[in-house]
Amino acid sequence: MGMSCFALLCRAPTRTSGLVRQWPLSLRRASTRLSVRQASSLAVPHHDAGIEHVRNIGIVAHVDAGKTTTTEQMLYNSGALKHAGNVDHGDTVTDFLPMERQRGITIQSAAITFKWPSKERLNDDHRQYTINLVDTPGHVDFRFEVERCMPILDGAVCVIDGVEGVETHTERVWSSAQEFKVPRIIFVNKLDRDGASFKKSVQDIGLKLDGMPLVCQIPWWSDDTVRGVVDVVTRSVVSWTGTKDTPEELSKKILEGTIKDEVERARERLIEQLCEKDDELLEIWTTQGKDLPADTIKQSIRRVIRDGEGLLIPVFAGSALKNIGVASLLDAVKDYLPSPLERPELEVRIGRTHQPLSQVLQEPKSPKKRQPHVEALASVFKVVNDPRWGMLTFVRVYHGALRKNTPMWNANLQLFERPINMMQISAAHTIEITHLAPGQIGAIAGLKAARTGDTLLTFNANKAPDSPISSMQVRPPQIPPAVAFIVLEAYSPTGAKALEAALENLTREDPSLRWFKDEKTEQYTLSGMGTLHLEVARDRLENHYKAEAYWGKISVDYKECLTTRTASHREVFDKVVAGKAGKAACSVVIEPLQEEHRDTLSKYSYERDGNIIDFDFLREDLPFDIETTRHQLMNGVISALARGPRRNSPMNQCFITVTYDSTTDYFGPAPGAHLVGAANKAVRSALKEAYQQGTIGILEPVMKVTIVCPETASSAIQHDLHSARGGRVLEVQDLQETLAREGGAIDVSDIYAPPDPYEFQATLRETRKGRPRMLQITAQVPFAETLDYDNVLRSKTAGRHSLTMALDTFERVTGSREKLL
Repeated sequence: MGMSCFALLCRAPTRTSGLVRQWPLSLRRASTRLSVRQASSLAVPHHDAGIEHVRNIGIVAHVDAGKTTTTEQMLYNSGALKHAGNVDHGDTVTDFLPMERQRGITIQSAAITFKWPSKERLNDDHRQYTINLVDTPGHVDFRFEVERCMPILDGAVCVIDGVEGVETHTERVWSSAQEFKVPRIIFVNKLDRDGASFKKSVQDIGLKLDGMPLVCQIPWWSDDTVRGVVDVVTRSVVSWTGTKDTPEELSKKILEGTIKDEVERARERLIEQLCEKDDELLEIWTTQGKDLPADTIKQSIRRVIRDGEGLLIPVFAGSALKNIGVASLLDAVKDYLPSPLERPELEVRIGRTHQPLSQVLQEPKSPKKRQPHVEALASVFKVVNDPRWGMLTFVRVYHGALRKNTPMWNANLQLFERPINMMQISAAHTIEITHLAPGQIGAIAGLKAARTGDTLLTFNANKAPDSPISSMQVRPPQIPPAVAFIVLEAYSPTGAKALEAALENLTREDPSLRWFKDEKTEQYTLSGMGTLHLEVARDRLENHYKAEAYWGKISVDYKECLTTRTASHREVFDKVVAGKAGKAACSVVIEPLQEEHRDTLSKYSYERDGNIIDFDFLREDLPFDIETTRHQLMNGVISALARGPRRNSPMNQCFITVTYDSTTDYFGPAPGAHLVGAANKAVRSALKEAYQQGTIGILEPVMKVTIVCPETASSAIQHDLHSARGGRVLEVQDLQETLAREGGAIDVSDIYAPPDPYEFQATLRETRKGRPRMLQITAQVPFAETLDYDNVLRSKTAGRHSLTMALDTFERVTGSREKLL
C-alpha cells in the first residue's frame, strides 16, 4: 500500500527542522480574495474517497519549466479555481510566499487536494478521484524540498520545457524518483513557444533519462505552433486551443490526412514497445492483432510503469499557459498512475531491522500480556508555520484511519501528542475533516513537537505498548550538510528572545537549516544549502516572523576535521540538571573517517552530517534499555560535533567510537540529560586535545558546477574556472551532438518521435530561430568561488547561460589559503 520506507533518524537536541509553506491568508484577510478565487470544492468531503480512487502525485521539474502554471491550470480545470493564476502576474495559488511571487520561482512544496473529473465532465458510469498534489521547487538550492516529499508519493508528473528539453535539475530529480521507485509520466510543456520541439524533447527523454519514451499523445501543429493534442491510445483529439476541452467541443475535431496517418504510426509503435515489456498484452496482441481496444492499452501502460523502474516513460504534450493538454494530463494521472493500493507494501524499521508493515502488525499468538495494538500509522513529511493554525503537520497515512482528537504517539520522540484539528489544503483554503483514510494526505494542527520525518501511531488505548512496536519508524529525509552561512545579531536583549523563537520555528520547519548562538559575542549563525536558500530564510524571518536583527554577508560554511586518531577519553558527568541529580560516564575515540570503517560497523552505528558514530556496549544483558541509552549518548555526540575547536565550524568526516561499559560507566538509573552530558563532555575533551596537538584541519565545500553557454564564450569561461577560480573542468559537451551519439543504453534511432512541422522547411530550425551552438561545461569549483559567479557569467555570455550547482564533496584546505582562513 505504501512506498518503500526505511529507518527514521533519531533526533539530537540540536536546533534543526523545515522551511515549508506560509499560508499567507488568514480567514479574516482571505475574505476579499476568496470572493474572486472561491474554491468550489470546499464543500466536498475530500477524505471520503475510497483508497482505489486516490492519487498521491508530485509535480517535479527544472526551474521555469512551468510546474506552477500547470498546477494552476489543473486546479482551474477541476473547478477548484474560477480562473487560473499566472506566475508572471504573481497571483498563483501554489506560489504564495511573497518572495516566490517576486522571483517567479517555486521555493516550498505546496500540498493541494482536489477532485477530478469535475462535476461538469463526470459521466454517469464514472466517479470522481481525489488527487493530492505536491508542486515542488525547481531550484537546486531547494532540492531537499523535493526529496523530502518524494517517498510519500505514489506517482509523479515530470514537466519539461518543450524548448529546452531535459535540463540538469530534471535529471537529478528524476534520479531521486528512481531511487524511491516512484512511477512517473512526463508532460512536455510550452509547445506554444517559438523554438519548441516535441521531437527533440522526446529524444532528450530517451537519451538523458535512461528509459524508452512511450508517446501517448502527439501535438497537432498549425503554422509552426501547437493548436491541439491528439491521444494516440483513443485516436481522438483530447485538447484544442480556445476551448474548455469538453467532449462536445472535441468531438467536432476529426482526424484526417497527415495527422491521422501519424497517429496510426504512433499507435503501432506504442503497442510494439508495450509488448516488449508486458507479456499479458503480447498474448492479447497475438490473438487479436494490432487493432487493440483503448482500455486494453491503458491497462498495459499502468502495469509497465507501476514498478517505478522507469524503463518505459509515457509522454504527454501541451501548453499549460494556454491550457492545452492539461485536462487530458489529469485524465492520464487518473488512468495511468497507481493508487496507494497498487504500490509495494510499506517497509518499516524496528530497531536495526526492516520488516513489511503487515508482518509487524501481526499480534503474537500467545502474548504474556495483551498489548495495545496499532490502529493507524502515518509519516510526517512536512511541518508548516501557519498564521491562523500555528504549526501544521502534513502527514501521509499508511495504515488505518488517523482520527481527529485521538492521542498520537510520536515513535521518534517517544511521547504522546493530541491534535486540535485535522484538514486538507487547497493552497490557502482549508477543508476541516474528521479523519484521514488510508493512503490520504492531510494536515494536523496542534502538534507541538512533531518534526519532519517523525512517525505517528495511534493505539486502541491511551498508552504505548511495552514492545518494540512503539519505536516503529518510517524512512525520514536525509539532511545534507550545509555549505553557506550568515551571521546575525539581535538589536536588543528583548529582541534576542524573539529572534531565538523565530529561528527555532524556522529550523523546525526546515531541517536543512541549522542555527547556533555564540555565547561570547551574542551572535547567531544560520547555515543552509546555498545563497538563495539563506536569502529566502532571511526574508521569512523578517517578513513572516517580524524578527529584527543586524545581518552579515552570506559566507562559505567551512568544516573542521581530524588528521590523526585521538586517544581514548573517558569523562564522568555528575551534576544536577533541571533539579535532578545523576551520574553517567562513557569513553570516546575519534579518528578520520575512512572507507574501510563502513565495513566494520556495529548494529548500533549512526551516520549524520558527514560523520559516523559507532557504539560499543561491552555487555548487552543490562538493567536498562540499550536503544534509549544509545539515543541519549548519540545526542550528546552530535551536539559536541556541531562546533569544532578551531573555527567553531561543524566537524566533518569523523569516525567516533563511543564505548559504554556497564561495570564502570553505569551508576544506576539516571536522567537522560546525564548521558547526553557525558558523551558531549568526552567528545569535547578529545577535540580540545586534538586542537592543542595541531591535528584539526579545515575542509571547504566543493561544488559540481554545470554551465550551459554559447560556444563563443566557452573558452573564456573554462580559462576563468581553471586559472582564477581554482576549479577543474571535467567535461565539455556539445548539446546538439548529444542527440546523435550512439552506443548508450538507448539508441536515438530506436526512439519514435513524431516529426515537427519545420522539418519540412528548407532551412534548419536552429538557423530559422537564430539559436547559437550551445556547450555544456561540467567542473568542480570551490564554493567560495561561486557565490557571485552567476553575475560573472552574465557579463561573459550577455545573459545567455544557465548555471546549476550541487555539493560534490568536501576537500582539505592547505597552504596559504588555510592561513588566510
